[in-house]
Amino acid sequence: MEELFKKIVNPNNPKILAVGKNYVKHVQEMGGEEPPKEPVIFQKPFTSIFLVDKPQVLKLPELGHEIHHEIELGFMISKQGKNIKKEDWYDYVGGYFLALDLTDRELQAHFKKQGFPWDLSKGQDLFFPISNLIGKEKIQDPYNLTLELRINDKIVQQDKTSSMYYKIADLICYISKFMTLNPGDLVLTGTPHGVGPLKQNDQLNGILKQDDTILARIDLQIQ
Repeated sequence: MEELFKKIVNPNNPKILAVGKNYVKHVQEMGGEEPPKEPVIFQKPFTSIFLVDKPQVLKLPELGHEIHHEIELGFMISKQGKNIKKEDWYDYVGGYFLALDLTDRELQAHFKKQGFPWDLSKGQDLFFPISNLIGKEKIQDPYNLTLELRINDKIVQQDKTSSMYYKIADLICYISKFMTLNPGDLVLTGTPHGVGPLKQNDQLNGILKQDDTILARIDLQIQ
C-alpha cells in the first residue's frame, strides 16, 4: 500500500480538465446571454473515460436521470508548463481528440440550485467517451474543424471550432496561471449548441472533420 500511495501522491500525474460555456449559442440555449468573463474550468475523473476506437455500446446509469450529450474537441498536453504565454500554446499541444462530455442534467441542476459543485453530474462512469489521439501535424488549423453529432441519422449538433469563444491559446494560458500543466493532461474545449437527452436504443455518430476528411469518430449504441 505504501508503494501505491507514493505513486498516487505525485504532482506530475495527469488530469482531465474541461471548459463550460465556451460557444455563444450553447450559452444562450442554456439560458445565458454571453460567455463568462473568464473560462469556466471543471474536472472529470479518469474513471469516466470510455475509449471508443470502434463501435461500442454505452449503458446509461440506472438512476433514470436525463443524460445529455455534448460533443467536443479536446487536446492533450505534451510537456510540463506553468504560466504559459499565449504565443507559446502550440508547443504544449501533443495532439487532438474527439470526445463526448456526458452530463447528468438533473443532478447538475440540483447542485447548481444549492450553489454546490456539480462534479457528480459530469464524472460518472462512462461519461467521457473519447476517440483515438490525432497527431497535431494532421490538423492544419484547429479552428477550421467541424464538430458533428448525429442521433439516429439526424444532425443534432454541428458547428465550426472557429465558434469557440476562448481559444486553445487562451485556455492554456489561463489554466496554467493556477495549475501546472503536465504531459498527458487532457483538456476539453466546450460544446456547441444542440445539446439534448439520450434515450435507450439511440444510435450516436460523432465525427470531427477537416474539410471533407474525417479525422476522428465516436459511434455508440445507447442501452
